Amino acid sequence: MGTEMDFEFINEYIPLYIEAAKLTIRIAFIGILFSLAAGFLISLIRFYKIPVLYRIAGGYIELSRNTPLLIQLFFLYFGLPKAGIMLSSEACAITGLIFLGSSYMAEAFRSGLEAVPDSQMESGLSLGLTKFQVVRYVLLPQAVSVSVPAFAANVIFLIKETSVFSAVALADLMYAAKDLIGLYYVTNEALFMLVIAYLVILLPISILFSLVERKLRHAGFGD
Repeated sequence: MGTEMDFEFINEYIPLYIEAAKLTIRIAFIGILFSLAAGFLISLIRFYKIPVLYRIAGGYIELSRNTPLLIQLFFLYFGLPKAGIMLSSEACAITGLIFLGSSYMAEAFRSGLEAVPDSQMESGLSLGLTKFQVVRYVLLPQAVSVSVPAFAANVIFLIKETSVFSAVALADLMYAAKDLIGLYYVTNEALFMLVIAYLVILLPISILFSLVERKLRHAGFGD
């Protein structure tokens, strides 16, 4: 009897999870959007080996990818106030996600750029295009199409990483589940709703990226 699911309780607290999901999605969207922008710039720095910036970008990527997001959040939320810099829970979550996500997106972009043959640049220049035009109209479309699987994996990874935001008192999905477990000892129901919430968020994204990748393959990109 103790393992039976209380669906009345689940129905009662669905609105709580919906609100927590809205916050999770909003923070994930902002963090991933800025991660893409920053990652693109960093990838160009790394790909073209821009002096000084190349080493700084490399150091940042190593630091970001080799430290847990939870530790980064603790530094932002508990460490920065020691230096007089106060950030809200939401600001810490967004900043941490951007700091982590940008390094992964940068490597995805860079791998895509490196997958494009050098002959593409030479062919474009021989046709009279400027170097910028070749990058804009020839290299980038191919690089992005090649990188779609990595982008998809990174987006899903970053959304799943939002589950640690509750550590800095952010009322996200994990926070809602932990709160219900602590108050009512409803572990099965709370975790069931948590799993369903992440599935509802992540499954459509996974399907969407699969469709985009398939469409690009049919269009002849990434071959």
